[in-house]
Amino acid sequence: MSVLVRSRVGSLGAAARAVIPCLWRGQCFSSGNEPAERSPATPLLRHLVYKIKSTGPITVAEYMKEVLTNPAKGYYVHRDMLGEKGDFVTSPEISQIFGELLGIWFISEWMATGKSTAFQLVELGPGRGTLVGDVLRVFSQLGSVLKNCDISIHLVEKTPQGWREVLIDIDPQESDKLRFVLAPCATAAEAFIHRDEVRDHVEVCPEAGVVIQELSQRIAVTGGAALIADYGHDGTKTDTFRGFCGHKLHDVLTAPGTADLTADVDFSYLRRVAQQQVASLGPIKQQTFLKNMGIDVRLKILLDKSHESSVKQHLLQGYDMLMNPKKMGDRFHFFALLPHQRVHGGSHQTEARPPKVSVSPVAGFAELAWH
Repeated sequence: MSVLVRSRVGSLGAAARAVIPCLWRGQCFSSGNEPAERSPATPLLRHLVYKIKSTGPITVAEYMKEVLTNPAKGYYVHRDMLGEKGDFVTSPEISQIFGELLGIWFISEWMATGKSTAFQLVELGPGRGTLVGDVLRVFSQLGSVLKNCDISIHLVEKTPQGWREVLIDIDPQESDKLRFVLAPCATAAEAFIHRDEVRDHVEVCPEAGVVIQELSQRIAVTGGAALIADYGHDGTKTDTFRGFCGHKLHDVLTAPGTADLTADVDFSYLRRVAQQQVASLGPIKQQTFLKNMGIDVRLKILLDKSHESSVKQHLLQGYDMLMNPKKMGDRFHFFALLPHQRVHGGSHQTEARPPKVSVSPVAGFAELAWH
């Protein structure tokens, strides 16, 4: 089994830059609050300026890779971004219940698919290992014997001339400031836009497609499942590229290297990539998934066992953060990839073994039965 927990997502010459007619609406990707004073030029900003001067405007995907993973100046390389003192927090860091319920999900799928002796648990995503630690604790408690993925996006806008990719260039008015511009001609990113697309701004993530294809192939051949948890949408949103610094929105082009950059997952794209090889479920809201997994039962057990008011308060605060629709409950979603026969049944059966009429429900995507 595999689990994908988070996911985060051409050059033009100097002469070509001069003919780009349109400035991208940068406020779509910022906090909307301009700083009172100009931010100082960071080392990474100077690096990006030199790079753009040498090779021309860069894609948003390339910008995100540089900002987040540059080995010398990248945000993920030299900062502790998680927790209260960081810039964002993830569900496993909020409450132990989150990882415990995911552990139950994997046990449920393991049992539903025949309790195979070969079991691999793989987490793809940034963090401190908190999630896997909570999952493995569940494995241990149930007596089961079981032996950094950063994805960048491309932004594409519909224009009278057709789809055009959004690039990042140097502001001609200020040499140490960046801006969004439109590519003057077609780029490779446009090939990933669905032919029936009706939105006028689209974020595409080819790298996510590669990951999903690899997972789908493995699941189709060897079985297992992938559970993807992230903030996202089902092909409905347009501009979600944004930055976070100190748990607040941050202009994505300001002081690169000092803030996290992220974008919502387009689950409809993942479904299109995977559906020929495996079945998909979701996305469903985190609130619904965790409720189906029995988060209320688990919370009650932990509260009953705790005798310290501070511990109880921490548990209740974590529960509220995970489940409250105004916090993470509605914004985060779960999406699963499973073999077709796990969902539909009757596949790969022989005459000697009649097809099964029904299959057991997938935990989280239907209410979990507690015995």
